[in-house]
Amino acid sequence: MRVAILDDYQQVSLASANWSAVRSLGQIDVFAEHISRTEALVSALEPYDVVVAMRERTPFGADRLGQLPRLRLLVTTGMGNASIDLEAAAARGVTVCGTGGIGSSTAELTWGLILALLRHIPEEDQRLKRAGRAGGAALGFGGGWQQTVGIGLDGKRLGVVGLGKLGRRVADVGRAFGMKVEAWSQNLDPDAAKKAHVKAVTKEELFSSSDVVTLHYKLSPRSTGLVGAAELALMKPSAYLVNTSRGPLVDSAALLAALRSGAIAGAALDVYDVEPLPLSDPLRSAPNVVLTPHLGYVTEETYQVFYGDAAEDIVAFAQGAPVRVLTASLWCWFPARVTAGQGQGAFEGRRVRRRLDGVGEAVVLAEEFGLRLHDVQEGCGRWIVGAEFLAGGPGHVPAVQGRLHEQHRAHVGSRGGGAHDVPGTGPGLRV
Repeated sequence: MRVAILDDYQQVSLASANWSAVRSLGQIDVFAEHISRTEALVSALEPYDVVVAMRERTPFGADRLGQLPRLRLLVTTGMGNASIDLEAAAARGVTVCGTGGIGSSTAELTWGLILALLRHIPEEDQRLKRAGRAGGAALGFGGGWQQTVGIGLDGKRLGVVGLGKLGRRVADVGRAFGMKVEAWSQNLDPDAAKKAHVKAVTKEELFSSSDVVTLHYKLSPRSTGLVGAAELALMKPSAYLVNTSRGPLVDSAALLAALRSGAIAGAALDVYDVEPLPLSDPLRSAPNVVLTPHLGYVTEETYQVFYGDAAEDIVAFAQGAPVRVLTASLWCWFPARVTAGQGQGAFEGRRVRRRLDGVGEAVVLAEEFGLRLHDVQEGCGRWIVGAEFLAGGPGHVPAVQGRLHEQHRAHVGSRGGGAHDVPGTGPGLRV
């Protein structure tokens, strides 16, 4: 067996996990440089049986998969990857598996970007260093000392677009800073927002009243361009935009125009339409921006989970019992005989560490998948249904729960029901 690990920019994959069991199966090769051209990628990967992909850095569509006849296992870090054509993979006999992850790192980076942007931290840092290298005076005008005036957070309004797991983490920190927090998403339940101590508002109100707008929204065909010229025009000239979710959520041309004209005060971006960000991209020279190279998930702790689970995926596949399998019909395979109330722990064979009722378990499991409840009507409703199936029955899922249960009643057990038999080796429950 030959294993290729792609896009290991920092060359830390082998040090982040124990690969000894994989090494006993064959050879591991690491590709540190990104390979963007299809011809070059196919040529490089032709001899490999297994490929480990880092998030969406390298897409695997039907065309690329069709040119890799030897490929049998494709592992993606995380439990979802929009750049992999799961149907095409299944048609070619390629198993796709995912990994766990740590959601807190992106929320942490979000606040790093907000503080960097509002307090001009990158500018002041570089100015001090430039003055020192040039031999200038350490103090005084022109010596690189204290050239900007920052903006404080206490009492300001934070607008959170997408109040899922990450959005709530960001909102919690905003409240700790003394900010007034409001949120919007297409299907945001006001009661859920209230429980998170956040005010639910309209999209127009959020963009027009917020001092900082931060995006934590799932990318889909409907959400592409979610923030365009109209939304940017609503923002105050003193307001800032932060995006650590996905680049295409924001109309880049409209954002550039707003930055250049001063229509908004600035932006902080960790994600882009094309990654790595091309050297010629005008965002690199735009005024009043803080840019980072998609660092949201890039922490030692996250990489340990990513690569540790990837190694487990490869060994399990070699043993004929793949785990964390992703399919086009339902992005997982359910384990056999999941007892009511044990959904989250049983999903990946983990011990249940806390007892939850069917309602809480369903919502928690959905969040483990990375699902935002406002995306349920975008075809992700099956995740909620699957979560509740594992939890043992229907629960109060905000806004859409009733319709989902009417549509899928045949597949969802009654509250408090007994164990459900679900094939552990089949294509998963189709709902």
